[in-house]
Amino acid sequence: MMTGQSLGLGPEEILHLLWEGRLTVIPLAFLSIVALAILIQQLLRMRGVERRSRELTRKVIDAIVKHDLVTARSLCESTKTPLSGIFMEGLRWRNIALEDLNAVLATARAEALTELKRGLWMLGTIGSLAPFIGLFGTVWGILRSFHDMAIQGSGGFAVVASGISEALAATAAGLLVAIIALAFYNWLQVRNGSIAGVFTRSCERLVQALLYVESASPSYEEEKPAEVRHGRPLPA
Repeated sequence: MMTGQSLGLGPEEILHLLWEGRLTVIPLAFLSIVALAILIQQLLRMRGVERRSRELTRKVIDAIVKHDLVTARSLCESTKTPLSGIFMEGLRWRNIALEDLNAVLATARAEALTELKRGLWMLGTIGSLAPFIGLFGTVWGILRSFHDMAIQGSGGFAVVASGISEALAATAAGLLVAIIALAFYNWLQVRNGSIAGVFTRSCERLVQALLYVESASPSYEEEKPAEVRHGRPLPA
Protein backbone atom coordinates (compact mmCIF):
# COMPACT_ATOMS: atom_id res chain seq x y z
CA MET A 1 0.00 0.00 0.00
CA MET A 2 1.42 3.40 -1.02
CA THR A 3 1.86 5.99 1.69
CA GLY A 4 1.70 9.77 1.34
CA GLN A 5 5.49 10.03 1.46
CA SER A 6 5.96 7.53 -1.37
CA LEU A 7 3.83 9.72 -3.65
CA GLY A 8 6.41 12.53 -3.62
CA LEU A 9 8.70 12.75 -6.62
CA GLY A 10 12.27 13.69 -5.85
CA PRO A 11 15.11 14.01 -8.34
CA GLU A 12 15.94 10.31 -8.09
CA GLU A 13 12.34 9.29 -8.71
CA ILE A 14 12.07 11.62 -11.72
CA LEU A 15 15.32 10.26 -13.19
CA HIS A 16 14.05 6.75 -12.63
CA LEU A 17 10.80 7.51 -14.46
CA LEU A 18 12.72 9.05 -17.35
CA TRP A 19 14.95 5.99 -17.52
CA GLU A 20 11.88 3.78 -17.58
CA GLY A 21 10.70 5.64 -20.65
CA ARG A 22 14.14 5.79 -22.26
CA LEU A 23 12.84 4.35 -25.53
CA THR A 24 11.33 7.74 -26.31
CA VAL A 25 13.00 9.99 -23.72
CA ILE A 26 16.45 9.56 -25.31
CA PRO A 27 15.28 10.58 -28.82
CA LEU A 28 13.38 13.48 -27.29
CA ALA A 29 16.49 14.58 -25.39
CA PHE A 30 18.44 14.55 -28.67
CA LEU A 31 15.72 16.60 -30.37
CA SER A 32 15.79 19.04 -27.46
CA ILE A 33 19.51 19.61 -27.99
CA VAL A 34 18.93 20.17 -31.72
CA ALA A 35 16.08 22.59 -30.97
CA LEU A 36 18.26 24.52 -28.51
CA ALA A 37 21.06 24.78 -31.08
CA ILE A 38 18.64 26.10 -33.72
CA LEU A 39 17.18 28.60 -31.26
CA ILE A 40 20.63 29.97 -30.36
CA GLN A 41 21.56 30.16 -34.04
CA GLN A 42 18.41 32.09 -34.88
CA LEU A 43 18.84 34.48 -31.96
CA LEU A 44 22.42 35.26 -32.97
CA ARG A 45 21.41 35.68 -36.60
CA MET A 46 18.56 38.08 -35.86
CA ARG A 47 20.23 40.02 -33.04
CA GLY A 48 20.21 43.72 -33.83
CA VAL A 49 19.07 43.22 -37.44
CA GLU A 50 16.15 45.64 -37.20
CA ARG A 51 18.17 48.36 -35.47
CA ARG A 52 21.10 48.11 -37.88
CA SER A 53 18.73 48.00 -40.86
CA ARG A 54 16.99 51.22 -39.80
CA GLU A 55 20.33 52.95 -39.24
CA LEU A 56 21.62 51.79 -42.62
CA THR A 57 18.46 52.97 -44.36
CA ARG A 58 18.73 56.43 -42.83
CA LYS A 59 22.42 56.82 -43.77
CA VAL A 60 22.01 55.45 -47.30
CA ILE A 61 18.99 57.66 -48.00
CA ASP A 62 20.93 60.71 -46.79
CA ALA A 63 23.84 59.83 -49.08
CA ILE A 64 21.57 59.27 -52.10
CA VAL A 65 19.80 62.58 -51.56
CA LYS A 66 23.24 64.22 -51.63
CA HIS A 67 24.00 62.44 -54.95
CA ASP A 68 26.79 60.50 -53.23
CA LEU A 69 26.44 56.94 -54.56
CA VAL A 70 30.01 56.10 -53.58
CA THR A 71 29.24 56.74 -49.91
CA ALA A 72 25.95 54.85 -50.19
CA ARG A 73 27.69 51.79 -51.56
CA SER A 74 30.47 52.10 -48.99
CA LEU A 75 27.90 52.13 -46.19
CA CYS A 76 26.29 48.98 -47.56
CA GLU A 77 29.63 47.21 -47.82
CA SER A 78 30.67 48.10 -44.26
CA THR A 79 27.37 47.28 -42.53
CA LYS A 80 26.74 43.70 -41.47
CA THR A 81 23.05 43.24 -42.07
CA PRO A 82 21.07 41.36 -44.73
CA LEU A 83 19.58 44.66 -45.86
CA SER A 84 22.99 45.87 -47.05
CA GLY A 85 23.04 43.15 -49.71
CA ILE A 86 19.54 44.11 -50.81
CA PHE A 87 20.54 47.76 -51.14
CA MET A 88 23.71 46.83 -53.02
CA GLU A 89 21.63 44.94 -55.55
CA GLY A 90 19.26 47.86 -55.95
CA LEU A 91 22.07 50.42 -56.30
CA ARG A 92 23.63 48.45 -59.12
CA TRP A 93 20.73 49.40 -61.38
CA ARG A 94 19.56 52.85 -62.38
CA ASN A 95 17.55 54.34 -65.20
CA ILE A 96 15.28 51.31 -65.40
CA ALA A 97 11.52 51.03 -65.06
CA LEU A 98 10.10 51.32 -61.56
CA GLU A 99 8.49 47.88 -61.84
CA ASP A 100 11.83 46.33 -62.77
CA LEU A 101 13.62 47.99 -59.86
CA ASN A 102 10.94 46.80 -57.45
CA ALA A 103 11.27 43.30 -58.88
CA VAL A 104 15.04 43.36 -58.36
CA LEU A 105 14.62 44.48 -54.75
CA ALA A 106 11.84 41.95 -54.12
CA THR A 107 14.02 39.09 -55.35
CA ALA A 108 16.99 40.20 -53.25
CA ARG A 109 14.70 40.66 -50.25
CA ALA A 110 13.22 37.17 -50.63
CA GLU A 111 16.70 35.62 -50.80
CA ALA A 112 17.83 37.51 -47.69
CA LEU A 113 14.76 36.47 -45.71
CA THR A 114 15.15 32.85 -46.81
CA GLU A 115 18.73 32.86 -45.57
CA LEU A 116 17.64 34.51 -42.32
CA LYS A 117 15.10 31.73 -41.67
CA ARG A 118 17.42 28.90 -42.67
CA GLY A 119 16.99 25.99 -40.27
CA LEU A 120 13.90 27.42 -38.60
CA TRP A 121 11.71 24.74 -40.18
CA MET A 122 13.50 22.12 -38.07
CA LEU A 123 12.29 23.80 -34.89
CA GLY A 124 8.69 23.64 -36.10
CA THR A 125 9.15 20.01 -37.17
CA ILE A 126 10.50 19.06 -33.74
CA GLY A 127 7.55 20.78 -32.09
CA SER A 128 5.13 18.86 -34.30
CA LEU A 129 6.80 15.45 -33.97
CA ALA A 130 7.57 15.48 -30.24
CA PRO A 131 3.96 14.72 -29.10
CA PHE A 132 3.79 11.76 -31.50
CA ILE A 133 7.08 10.41 -30.20
CA GLY A 134 5.69 10.74 -26.69
CA LEU A 135 2.48 9.03 -27.80
CA PHE A 136 4.51 6.16 -29.21
CA GLY A 137 6.20 5.80 -25.82
CA THR A 138 2.78 5.85 -24.15
CA VAL A 139 1.47 3.06 -26.35
CA TRP A 140 4.65 1.08 -25.85
CA GLY A 141 4.40 1.41 -22.08
CA ILE A 142 0.78 0.23 -22.08
CA LEU A 143 1.73 -2.71 -24.28
CA ARG A 144 4.42 -3.61 -21.78
CA SER A 145 1.86 -3.45 -18.99
CA PHE A 146 -0.49 -5.88 -20.74
CA HIS A 147 2.46 -8.10 -21.60
CA ASP A 148 3.50 -8.22 -17.96
CA MET A 149 -0.08 -9.00 -16.95
CA ALA A 150 -0.17 -11.89 -19.44
CA ILE A 151 3.10 -13.31 -18.12
CA GLN A 152 2.09 -12.96 -14.45
CA GLY A 153 -1.35 -14.36 -15.11
CA SER A 154 -2.95 -11.78 -12.88
CA GLY A 155 -3.61 -8.07 -12.78
CA GLY A 156 -3.01 -5.52 -10.11
CA PHE A 157 -1.21 -2.23 -9.85
CA ALA A 158 2.11 -3.78 -8.93
CA VAL A 159 2.18 -5.69 -12.20
CA VAL A 160 1.44 -2.75 -14.51
CA ALA A 161 3.15 0.02 -12.53
CA SER A 162 6.39 -0.11 -14.51
CA GLY A 163 4.69 0.06 -17.90
CA ILE A 164 2.35 2.87 -16.84
CA SER A 165 5.20 4.93 -15.39
CA GLU A 166 7.10 4.49 -18.65
CA ALA A 167 4.02 5.60 -20.60
CA LEU A 168 3.47 8.69 -18.46
CA ALA A 169 7.15 9.67 -18.57
CA ALA A 170 7.14 9.44 -22.36
CA THR A 171 3.95 11.50 -22.62
CA ALA A 172 5.26 14.20 -20.28
CA ALA A 173 8.61 14.43 -22.06
CA GLY A 174 6.97 14.64 -25.49
CA LEU A 175 4.57 17.37 -24.43
CA LEU A 176 7.31 19.38 -22.71
CA VAL A 177 9.57 19.35 -25.76
CA ALA A 178 6.65 20.18 -28.09
CA ILE A 179 5.40 23.09 -25.97
CA ILE A 180 8.84 24.72 -25.72
CA ALA A 181 9.76 24.13 -29.39
CA LEU A 182 6.46 25.43 -30.77
CA ALA A 183 6.47 28.45 -28.47
CA PHE A 184 9.91 29.53 -29.69
CA TYR A 185 9.04 28.63 -33.29
CA ASN A 186 6.01 30.91 -33.27
CA TRP A 187 7.97 33.68 -31.57
CA LEU A 188 10.76 33.46 -34.15
CA GLN A 189 8.20 33.52 -36.95
CA VAL A 190 6.81 36.76 -35.55
CA ARG A 191 10.35 38.19 -35.34
CA ASN A 192 11.01 37.22 -38.94
CA GLY A 193 7.76 38.87 -39.99
CA SER A 194 8.80 42.05 -38.22
CA ILE A 195 12.21 42.00 -39.92
CA ALA A 196 10.54 41.38 -43.29
CA GLY A 197 8.40 44.46 -42.70
CA VAL A 198 11.50 46.56 -41.96
CA PHE A 199 13.15 45.31 -45.16
CA THR A 200 10.05 46.11 -47.22
CA ARG A 201 9.71 49.65 -45.87
CA SER A 202 13.44 50.28 -46.28
CA CYS A 203 13.30 49.19 -49.93
CA GLU A 204 10.32 51.47 -50.51
CA ARG A 205 12.26 54.39 -49.04
CA LEU A 206 15.25 53.56 -51.24
CA VAL A 207 13.08 53.62 -54.37
CA GLN A 208 11.47 56.87 -53.30
CA ALA A 209 14.88 58.46 -52.69
CA LEU A 210 16.15 57.38 -56.12
CA LEU A 211 13.03 58.72 -57.82
CA TYR A 212 13.33 61.99 -55.92
CA VAL A 213 16.96 62.47 -56.94
CA GLU A 214 16.26 61.73 -60.60
CA SER A 215 13.26 64.03 -60.73
CA ALA A 216 14.83 66.86 -58.73
CA SER A 217 18.18 66.95 -60.52
CA PRO A 218 18.08 66.60 -64.33
CA SER A 219 21.81 67.20 -64.57
CA TYR A 220 22.40 64.21 -62.36
CA GLU A 221 22.18 61.93 -65.37
CA GLU A 222 25.27 63.53 -66.82
CA GLU A 223 27.22 62.93 -63.63
CA LYS A 224 26.57 59.19 -63.57
CA PRO A 225 28.89 56.64 -65.18
CA ALA A 226 28.04 55.53 -68.70
CA GLU A 227 27.08 52.05 -67.46
CA VAL A 228 24.50 53.55 -65.12
CA ARG A 229 23.07 55.96 -67.73
CA HIS A 230 22.40 53.05 -70.08
CA GLY A 231 20.68 50.93 -67.44
CA ARG A 232 23.54 48.44 -67.04
CA PRO A 233 24.78 47.29 -63.63
CA LEU A 234 27.68 49.07 -62.04
CA PRO A 235 30.80 46.92 -61.66
CA ALA A 236 31.09 45.20 -58.30
